[in-house]
Amino acid sequence: MRNITIATRGSKLALWQANHISALLRKQYPGITVELLKIKTKGDKILDVPLAKVGGKGLFVKEIEEALIDGRADIAVHSMKDVPTELPEGLEVGIIPEREADTDSLLSVKYDGLDDLPEGAVVGTSSLRRQSQLLNIRKDLKIESLRGNLDTRVQKLLDGQFDAIVVATAGMNRLEISAPKSEILGPPRFLPAVAQGALGIEYRIADTEVRKMLEFLHHEHTAHQVLAERGFLTGLDGGCQVPIAAWSEIEGDTITLTGFVADVDGSSPIRIERKGTTSEAWKLGSDLADEVLGHGAKEILDRVYGRS
Repeated sequence: MRNITIATRGSKLALWQANHISALLRKQYPGITVELLKIKTKGDKILDVPLAKVGGKGLFVKEIEEALIDGRADIAVHSMKDVPTELPEGLEVGIIPEREADTDSLLSVKYDGLDDLPEGAVVGTSSLRRQSQLLNIRKDLKIESLRGNLDTRVQKLLDGQFDAIVVATAGMNRLEISAPKSEILGPPRFLPAVAQGALGIEYRIADTEVRKMLEFLHHEHTAHQVLAERGFLTGLDGGCQVPIAAWSEIEGDTITLTGFVADVDGSSPIRIERKGTTSEAWKLGSDLADEVLGHGAKEILDRVYGRS
């Protein structure tokens, strides 16, 4: 049995994710060694600019994929919401482990939740998706950019820089981080990012031995959700730095997908729900994207991308 090198970002959350997969591999295959290769990505290096202004897709994966291509690493463990829908030739993200919580959490020191924030409260987030939904619900809020690793962001809240911040619930759960007060922001009121809470394992397509070793980690239910949501994102030509949200539920072989697009100030929200079969999850997402575009999302995204 071969040894495995996992390429990963160096943040606490990324390392938790890589170590989690490492532990599962070592439990499944006693005697193998798993090493971590820490890599700094463009998204990790540029911390003084909002993500949407940095531009481009794959801000947190490109350098990691280079390590796969040149053979320094065998696999990479990603947050699926960071992974572009187009991958470099020769690589695939074919293993999707079971999903963690797909919701967001509003954290605060003083206030119980979104409705309890005072008028004009300062809320920190670097996500245009979160910003647009917050402002759609509370137009009076003042949204300020919040970058950095999860623990850094929570510390800025505790230091009094914000009245509240919004982060992914999955990261809080994985790192066992908490704040004095918190509220889950979830469907139907608040929709997550595409594939939020899901991990993806990327590897070289030609490396069939590694693919076979990873198969036990694959979770079909989660994979169908991720396919539908990423089909929606691809149809909108979107990345993780745009005001696009998607949420899917599966019952039997029926998948219900809700897509959301809005202006960054929360205006002109477009929200449509459609059902389909899990066997056509990607097509459901793609068809929903076409429908959302036809209802005005194209004009909104053109404004966001500066194309108009």
